Amino acid sequence: MTPAPLDKHALVLHPRDSVAVLKTSLPQGFLLQSEHGPIRLRQEIPAGHKVALHPIGDDQPVLKYGQIIGFAHGPIHPGDHVHVHNLKVRDFHRAFRVGEGTRPVDLLPEPERRQFLGFSRAAGRAGTRNYVAIISVVNCSATVARSVQQRFQPEQLARDFPNVDGVLAFTHKTGCGIQPGVPQDTVERVFAGLARHPNISACLCLGLGCEVSHLRHLRETFHFHPGPAETGGPLFMEIQSLGGTRKTVQAASEAVLRLLRCANGMKRTPQPLRHLALALNCGGSDAHSGITANPALGVAVDLLVRHGGTAVLAETPEIYGAEHLLLHRAASPEIAQQLQEIIHWWEAHVRLHGASIDNNPSPGNKDGGLTTIYEKSLGAVAKAGQSPLMAVYRYAEPVQHSGLCFMDTPGFDPVSMTGLVAGGCNLGVFTTGRGSVYGCKPAPCLKVATNTPLFNWMRDDMDLNAGTILDGAETVEQVGQRIFERVIAVASGEKTQSELLGMGDEEFAPWVLGPTF
Repeated sequence: MTPAPLDKHALVLHPRDSVAVLKTSLPQGFLLQSEHGPIRLRQEIPAGHKVALHPIGDDQPVLKYGQIIGFAHGPIHPGDHVHVHNLKVRDFHRAFRVGEGTRPVDLLPEPERRQFLGFSRAAGRAGTRNYVAIISVVNCSATVARSVQQRFQPEQLARDFPNVDGVLAFTHKTGCGIQPGVPQDTVERVFAGLARHPNISACLCLGLGCEVSHLRHLRETFHFHPGPAETGGPLFMEIQSLGGTRKTVQAASEAVLRLLRCANGMKRTPQPLRHLALALNCGGSDAHSGITANPALGVAVDLLVRHGGTAVLAETPEIYGAEHLLLHRAASPEIAQQLQEIIHWWEAHVRLHGASIDNNPSPGNKDGGLTTIYEKSLGAVAKAGQSPLMAVYRYAEPVQHSGLCFMDTPGFDPVSMTGLVAGGCNLGVFTTGRGSVYGCKPAPCLKVATNTPLFNWMRDDMDLNAGTILDGAETVEQVGQRIFERVIAVASGEKTQSELLGMGDEEFAPWVLGPTF
C-alpha cells in the first residue's frame, strides 16, 4: 500500500504535538506518511479522534496544540488511537507567566468603528431586542407568571405592538429554601440583572410573599425604585398581598398591557459597538471545536474588541488546565489573582462533593474525539481570541469593562448562559460540534457548527458553518470575519435559527449553590 499524505487525512496543530487529529474516519491498517516516516493505524479511528505520531512512554505527556492534554496510560505506539483507554489526567506544573503576553488593544479610530441598530436604554446602554418581562422571584409564583405570559400570544403582539419582541416569563425552581449569604446573593443578582437588562425595556417582578428571595429584600439590596407602568416600571406584585392566584393573574395582566404600550414606543437607532456585550459559550463540543469554530470566534472577538465592544468568556470548569493561557495576558496582577482564586474554589468545590473536574468532558464530547478536560479547555479558550483579559466577574455580576472579560460560571449551558445574560450580555455566540439546540431569551444566540456534516444535518438549528475551515474552503480569519458580520446583523434585528424555532423560554436556570432547606 502506498502511504497517503498525513496532511490529506489529519491535522497536526503544532510542531511539538505527539498526536494528529483525523479529518475523516480511517480503517485499521491505513498507512499515513508523516515527516518522520510511515504510520500504520493499529485500530480503526473515527473522525475527530487522535492518532499517535511517535512512541509515547507510560506516564509521559501527550501534546496537542503544543500543550499537555494528558499522560499516557501505558505505552502508546505510532498509529495507536489515543483516547480515554490510554490517556489519563494527573496534576502537573504549568508555567503561570502572569501578564507577559499582554498587548495593548489596537483600537480603531472612532470614525472607523462599526455600529448596529439597537434600542437606546438608560445609563448609556443599548439593547439588541425589545422585550417585556415577568420575573418570578420564587418557584411559587412561576405558574402565575406563565399564566400571564400566555394571555399575550405572538400573533396579538405582532399586530398590536409591532416594536416589541415578546412577553417573557422567567420561571425557575429556586427562590426559597436557599441559604443567606452567597447562595441567596447569587440568585438575586440574576433577578436584578434581568430587571436591568438592556434587552428588556419593561418588567414586572412577581413573588409569593413569604419566600427567602423576597421582593422587599431585592428592592433594598439592588436599589430598585418602583416606577409607573407607563415608563416601563419596574413593577412589583405579591400573590398573597393581592388575594391569590386569579386576582394576581388579572392584576398582572393589566399591568403587562400597560408595560407593552410603553415598550412599543421604542425604536431601533444606530448604536456604537461599545454597547454590544457578547456571551461566549460552548455546547456539545467535539475535537473540531478547538480547530474551527472556537478559533474563528476568537478572531471575531478580537475584531469586536478593536471596535470598542465587550466579549465575556465563561464556563470555569472548561478553562481548567488552560487557565495559564489567560493568565499570560491578564491586564494586571490583580485580575490574574482573581482568576486563580476562582480556579482554587472549583478545585475545593469538587473535592467537597467527591467529584472530579475531569468528569467533564461529557460522553458526547468523548464520542466526538475529546478525551480529557485539559484537551477540551485548550480548545475552549480559543474562543477568547488574543485580546488582553481586562476583568474577572462573579456569576451574574454586572459586566462593566469593555474588551475581553471572564465570568465564573459552571459548564452546564443553561446555567452558564443565564449568568452571562444576567451580567448584561445582550447577544451570545454558541459553538457546537455535536449539535446543540440551545436558544436564549432575552439575548439572541448564534450557533456555529464546527463541521460541515453537522451543519448540513441540523441546518434548522445552525446559524453558521465553521466546517469550511476543515474542508479547506476558508481560513480561520475568513470565518471569523463572517461571524463578526453576522453578530452585527443579529444585534440589528436579524433573527437567529433558535429565535425562528421559538426556543429560549425554558432555558432560564440560575446557579443554585449550597443545600436546599
